[in-house]
Amino acid sequence: MLGALSAGRLLLPSGTPESGGPHRTGPPGPPTVGAGSRPGAGRPTAAGARDGYRLRPMAGETSRSGPGASPPHPDVAFTLSAGRREVFLTFDDGPHPRHTPEILRILHRHGARATFFVLGENAVAFPGLLQIIADEGHAVGNHTWSHPQLTTLSPGAVRSELGRTSSLIEDVLGSAPDLARAPYGAWDDPSLSICNDLGMSPVGWAVDSQDWTTPGAASIADTVLDEVRPGAIVLSHDGGGERAQTVRALEWYLPRLLDDGFRPLRIEP
Repeated sequence: MLGALSAGRLLLPSGTPESGGPHRTGPPGPPTVGAGSRPGAGRPTAAGARDGYRLRPMAGETSRSGPGASPPHPDVAFTLSAGRREVFLTFDDGPHPRHTPEILRILHRHGARATFFVLGENAVAFPGLLQIIADEGHAVGNHTWSHPQLTTLSPGAVRSELGRTSSLIEDVLGSAPDLARAPYGAWDDPSLSICNDLGMSPVGWAVDSQDWTTPGAASIADTVLDEVRPGAIVLSHDGGGERAQTVRALEWYLPRLLDDGFRPLRIEP
């Protein structure tokens, strides 16, 4: 049996409610404006500025596996036990030189913590972002080196994908990651055994924000707010493509989660 996960603890600024009712009552107000946001912006829209930097597209994150697409493996965490209204925001496929800092600024502004599952091929290009993620109090997890479906690889290739990324994270941060997420959520017994051998607990998700389909920021935000529940692990992306919609959606729904008494925490093993 693989190691169990437990929720970490984050103290939010005084005045943060510990519980709340329905997440929306009446017309929504404008999102908080600050670093990484557009002054005067209202409800998020599908439009998003594009930059010249694009990672290899990772569209179809849940098309092959994950909750709703295949039976969940009993050793993978999809929700975490939570004593109160706690939620676990996660971001995959980074770090990205534009979107990761934007997401970090929003999380910092609201005193929230999250977990970033990074790709080795991106982390090796932007090791400074790994350090910033950790310095901001967030967890750094392993999302393989190059985003293959682990269940299609030989055991040796699985070990290389996970082990190489863990070694890079350890070199940068001083300690190896203790959390891992398989691309597409696709785990099987051999890959889980290797994950365990490398000292990591496997993490899935209970709420898919669907941001990988680029449906528009408003749709992403509504999906999270409609499906979130205490203890849920929420899947989003800070890399793998154009993520301006993800940034705008987070800017919209994070204050509302806090208003509803949710506490965004990093995942702890």
